[in-house]
Amino acid sequence: MAGELRGKRVALLVTSGFEQSELTVPRDALRAAGADVDLVSLKKEAVRAWHSKEWGDEFDVDLHIGEAKPDAYDALVLPGGVMNSDYLRLDDRAVRFVREFMHSGKPVAAICHAPWTLIEADAVRGRRMTSYPSLKTDLRNAGARWVDEQVVVDENLITSRRPDDLRAFSDTLIKRIAQQSAERRDLGREATSALR
Repeated sequence: MAGELRGKRVALLVTSGFEQSELTVPRDALRAAGADVDLVSLKKEAVRAWHSKEWGDEFDVDLHIGEAKPDAYDALVLPGGVMNSDYLRLDDRAVRFVREFMHSGKPVAAICHAPWTLIEADAVRGRRMTSYPSLKTDLRNAGARWVDEQVVVDENLITSRRPDDLRAFSDTLIKRIAQQSAERRDLGREATSALR
């Protein structure tokens, strides 16, 4: 529904080599729902996507990882791509950003190879999740319960397998952000009522 995420701000964390559709599809869906979306990166300049089997488009970066704060966002999206995910998991700032998001309870959505960064952030133990099939053993070794499903929700964590799952992935993320927003509003009302 258009406008349901008005006033919400979402970070997409990438560096060069992310799968193009895994950024553009959720980004466009979030914007259509009214959210503000920032491209957060290890680089300050534009980053380049991987599109299927060759280099894709360049995308301007909104915020460098050194300036980004999880408190400023309502959700985090981690697009996949082998190169992107491998670079992110090697960067302490990116791993810390992801870990803080996971601890915050705010929605974190990861698709394809993106769970590599979640593994590095020590955020998958005991979680039910999915990924690109080649990560199954990595996730199991890190303590996750891997399943082969289009989209999996485990508390604040949303995961999907591949670009074919992007529509369900994006729809689930939008619903979860809206649901969490409603839950926080209800808690605020209850707290206000209790003070009266």
